[in-house]
Amino acid sequence: MKYTRMPIEVESPEEYGYEKIKYNLSESSIADQTLGSLGLQIPDLKLLYNEHKGSTALRTLIVKDHDNPTHDDVLITSGAAGALFIISSSQLAPTDHLVVVRPNYATNLETPRAIGCEITFIDLSFESGFQIDITAVEAAIQPNTKMISITTPHNPTGTIVDRDTLDRLVSLTKERGIILLVDETYADISYQGRLPIAASLGDHVISVSSLSKSYGIPGIRLGWIINKNPKLQETFLAAKEQISISGSVIDEWIAEQVLCHKDKILSATTKEMDQRREIVADWIKKEGELIEWVRPEGGVVCFPHLKKEPVGGMDAFYHRLLHKYGTYVGPGHWFEQPDTFMRIGYGWPSVEELKGGLEAISMALREA
Repeated sequence: MKYTRMPIEVESPEEYGYEKIKYNLSESSIADQTLGSLGLQIPDLKLLYNEHKGSTALRTLIVKDHDNPTHDDVLITSGAAGALFIISSSQLAPTDHLVVVRPNYATNLETPRAIGCEITFIDLSFESGFQIDITAVEAAIQPNTKMISITTPHNPTGTIVDRDTLDRLVSLTKERGIILLVDETYADISYQGRLPIAASLGDHVISVSSLSKSYGIPGIRLGWIINKNPKLQETFLAAKEQISISGSVIDEWIAEQVLCHKDKILSATTKEMDQRREIVADWIKKEGELIEWVRPEGGVVCFPHLKKEPVGGMDAFYHRLLHKYGTYVGPGHWFEQPDTFMRIGYGWPSVEELKGGLEAISMALREA
């Protein structure tokens, strides 16, 4: 495999330096939590190799209140990124073909590229509300297509695949003998109610998620794969065992405590994120001559579009936004899109920082 660093990681705020940023609107999660904010104190845990699939208690909590999947269908991984790496590296070869809906989370693009498989991109358009065109997906399928990859709620737009489209994708991939990979990392924050776990709809469907984005604990590196096909799960487990054998006892303990209070946490978080979404909506409305968006229906990010290039061009705009106004956003090239798009994360900063960052964007757009 030939690895190349992803722009989204090279230019990430932690690499640039948090201390240099006044208004950080580039993050894709809610605010980072602490053990104290979660009300947790780590007990005297035995630091052994735990269950290779992940603790039974944790896997049970992940599928609690969902129809169909059981804890046996869940594999704990090192974040969603670890899950996606396991899936791509175990299922794709240079002779395979992959269909990827784009824009997409960078790992869904770069790991298949490192493997060397052929990739066809289905580019979502602003004009269509970033919704998937099933006809385009079907037309992209080749005899050697092994997998189709989508995200919902979508990163970076916050749009959600409707149930009819999801069902059609499940049916299409089942008929063609193709794996359907659904990255559901933001699914727990859905403003109109969440879809079912995609993996519950067929044993050829793989769901991936984590606690990083909706729960604000990326530091414990806790994600998972859900799939109802025992042969696939055996392969994924073999890959995990060769990468790390098992997961972290401490990480899994923290995850269990958080998921024991999932309903309470998500109720409060979703209410707050909806209020923050309205702050962004009001700003977009105020700046309607310069900026447009597709209103997000899930997650904590959106992908506004500049109607025209600012004075001096895009590079100059992003330079003054950061160096004069101390504001960091995710430029479109992080997602292989034009830099007239930018990802704004409204869940990570404080409300005051969010408002300050939006105002900074307004000022940077109007200056030369």
